[in-house]
Amino acid sequence: MKTDFKNSLDCYRARRGEFRVLDVPPRRYLMVDGEGDPNTAPEYAAAIEALYPVAYAVKFASKRELERDYVVPPLEALWWAPDMDVFTSARDKSQWCWTAMIMVPDWITDELYADAVARVAAKSGPASLDRVRIETLDEGRCVQTLHVGSYDDEAGVLAELHERFIPGSGLRMTGKHHEIYLSDARRVAPSRLRTILRQPVAARS
Repeated sequence: MKTDFKNSLDCYRARRGEFRVLDVPPRRYLMVDGEGDPNTAPEYAAAIEALYPVAYAVKFASKRELERDYVVPPLEALWWAPDMDVFTSARDKSQWCWTAMIMVPDWITDELYADAVARVAAKSGPASLDRVRIETLDEGRCVQTLHVGSYDDEAGVLAELHERFIPGSGLRMTGKHHEIYLSDARRVAPSRLRTILRQPVAARS
């Protein structure tokens, strides 16, 4: 049976208009770091072009060697900036830093990952392959919601999350802003894009 983590993991569940507090367990990701406007910076496109071949190579290796098949999870990204106002309100994308990510199952070993990377290098060798790494992300307590619409229309939801819900719940922001792209932007109209917006938090001292 093929596992679909979007259906089986609670961390991929969110509703529009609802801010939900949840504990996210540590998850392993394929990651690529970069900075700049994701719409225009070649670095971001190159990161995606490197992540997906590795993600699929890992999936096929898992099915072939471990007899455990799964649907490759959606693209995700961490976003931040030295001055978070350029992210949440000014939306100056040229100042953004990011980590593009795709989750891999807990059963994927470092050896299987390394073999998958070697296969990708031998077959296609994307230019940014050497920037891909595998790492565990431990976010812990988080608040998340579902945004439906263009990525450029997130500001209102982020303001509600950061300025009202989180402080109003006796919480403070800790880690980096996290987005999970449930829709394929190449195939879905901007007004119908579904994106989980997540913010790690902790109790205010």
